[in-house]
Amino acid sequence: MSTTTYTVKGMTCGHCVSSVTEEVGGVPGVTGVKVDLATGLLTVDGEGSTDAAAITAAVEEAGYEVVTPS
Repeated sequence: MSTTTYTVKGMTCGHCVSSVTEEVGGVPGVTGVKVDLATGLLTVDGEGSTDAAAITAAVEEAGYEVVTPS
């Protein structure tokens, strides 16, 4: 199990959080998603190592931008 944190730019409301959660939750291997609107932090739990490119693509599909994977 791994946990990775990303900073997402452009989220302004609860709908934004829902969109990111839904898209990232659909990435293969992702077992948990937590989005903090106030800080823009996206925390992703996964089985083994999650694919950062797939997470970034899912965030972009939701209409937002990953600023910094950490």
